[in-house]
Amino acid sequence: MVNKDVEKLLLKVQKPGRYVGGEMNAVVKDKANVDVRFAFCFPDTYEIGMSHLGMKILYSQFNSVDYIWCERVFAPWIDMEQLMTENNIPLFALESGDPITDFDFIGFTLQYELSYTNVLNMLKLAKIPILSKDRKGLSQIVVAGGPCACNPEPIADFIDLFFIGEGEEVDLEVIELYRKCKKEGNTRDEFLILCSKIDGVYVPSLYDFEYNSDGTISGMTTKNGAPKVINKRLMMDMDKSYYPDNFVVPMIEIVHDRAVEEIFRGCIRGCRFCQAGYLYRPVREKSIDTINRQCHTLCTNTGYDEVSLSSLSSSDYSKVVPLLEELNKWSKDEKVSLSLPSLRVDGFSDDILNKIKTVRKSGLTFAPEAGSQRLRDAINKNVFEDELLTTCSLAFNGGWTSVKLYFMIGLPTETFEDVSAIAKLGQSVVDEYYKCPNKPKGKSVNVTISTSSFVPKPFTPFQWEPQDTIEQLHEKQKHLKESITTKKINYKYHDADTSFLEAVFARGDRKLCKVMKKACEQGLHFDGWNECFSLDKWLEIFDDCGIDPGFYANRRRSFDEILPWDHLNYGVTKNHLKKECEKAYNAQTTPNCRQKCSNCGAACYKGGVCFEKREDMV
Repeated sequence: MVNKDVEKLLLKVQKPGRYVGGEMNAVVKDKANVDVRFAFCFPDTYEIGMSHLGMKILYSQFNSVDYIWCERVFAPWIDMEQLMTENNIPLFALESGDPITDFDFIGFTLQYELSYTNVLNMLKLAKIPILSKDRKGLSQIVVAGGPCACNPEPIADFIDLFFIGEGEEVDLEVIELYRKCKKEGNTRDEFLILCSKIDGVYVPSLYDFEYNSDGTISGMTTKNGAPKVINKRLMMDMDKSYYPDNFVVPMIEIVHDRAVEEIFRGCIRGCRFCQAGYLYRPVREKSIDTINRQCHTLCTNTGYDEVSLSSLSSSDYSKVVPLLEELNKWSKDEKVSLSLPSLRVDGFSDDILNKIKTVRKSGLTFAPEAGSQRLRDAINKNVFEDELLTTCSLAFNGGWTSVKLYFMIGLPTETFEDVSAIAKLGQSVVDEYYKCPNKPKGKSVNVTISTSSFVPKPFTPFQWEPQDTIEQLHEKQKHLKESITTKKINYKYHDADTSFLEAVFARGDRKLCKVMKKACEQGLHFDGWNECFSLDKWLEIFDDCGIDPGFYANRRRSFDEILPWDHLNYGVTKNHLKKECEKAYNAQTTPNCRQKCSNCGAACYKGGVCFEKREDMV
């Protein structure tokens, strides 16, 4: 339902479809018949938020409960934001058009550290106090979850409670508790104290930190009986975990405009830079029957003609070929194409190739991550050059002419020789194309090399490692560009300035809250967008606040330092991460979870890959 004040502005903005709602499968309820209203806020544009699987799952799940009405809220782009400010229109939800001040919960998903300023800006646009201590009464409870909640401290002063881990169960437990407290007339503080007793809920106002003279953390104290350690929540049985039977179908083009089926959670690999691979341990798969049924239902209910089989490493699904065979029984006849994102070089085969090209070719993307074998071993990538070349040869002989290769620069132990090796590997892929007897006739090859800058993340073996300075990263980007000698290779790289700020927020502590507050007051937001990002403005704010951002981004931490996220438990022990970091210095690899258990600690959940029956487990 379009707000009439908003309707007047639509012809003045770039993409009116972002703000009108009314899409197929959107849920509209009578607000007189619900007890709890939940504003699900995605702190980025409509096109990005509507592509996010977590939002699709929780939106449908919440709305499947009679007494909850969950609505979607996205960050308005700068043209719409300006008009809303000029016309005194507060931030509103798409389904009802109501301002989000009318809601019981205002929930944010934290997918990316550079969206933090959008979280604060959205609260400001809604005319809601940004500091949690300034919000009164039992309404407008600001909650947040998602991967970045694994270190919530840089925005701890603004969020009433964080969900740690996966949200399907814990979110509803908190909403049900809220409904009870609302009926019984509890205060906001009483509600939050009760929430802190729920496993997987972190209430930052109940925790205080002390600091050493050098700025590191010396200790933490709790209040009102809050637990000293907060354990993540997991959905252990993926076949029984809630999954929507339809998606809201957007009326404008979004980033990933297709049906998405999650086939498993977690990753067996243990790449030492990869936060998601550790946060979501252990691996938990859905059965072929469940995946097949959910895919077919989604396509029927949405009209999509493409299904993306989503996971951290889709070719690691233990029965990937039988799964594709089952899906092809109906997808081929119904002209539905299957795409497998996150393919591993060593998980690609003729069988997979033939199954995913039955309707139309989807793009092929691989992530060797490092150019040299020594560095791939150091990061535990466990991928070899001959495997990459064999895989590319398979693809080229199968009709593909372009391949994207993703790498990181600035990885721990990296040298300039390792950077040059990226160009050499790209050249080897180009050469492989021209060796293929069955390559497409009359077509040249295109290899895209993309590099992002390494960002040390919490709950990874590299959480103690320094990030290269911006100058060092620029030097390595320049070196790689000069090492590429063919026009068959297209080089793209991620901006080092934003990676620096990402590293600051990723490993920051609660002292950064004053930086965030000042950034909000100065109007900084959409930091992940080049049009809006200004490192100079950020450096000024850090300077005004007396904080050195390099302390968080470019400093090596000692293994015995108390880290800002040490009170959160994601199942993988700190000792295991330390051992993996030490192995990286010697370029020693660790077998994946299906080859041999590395005793990371995730077996504490008593399920998933840790407890699969297999002969090769040691």
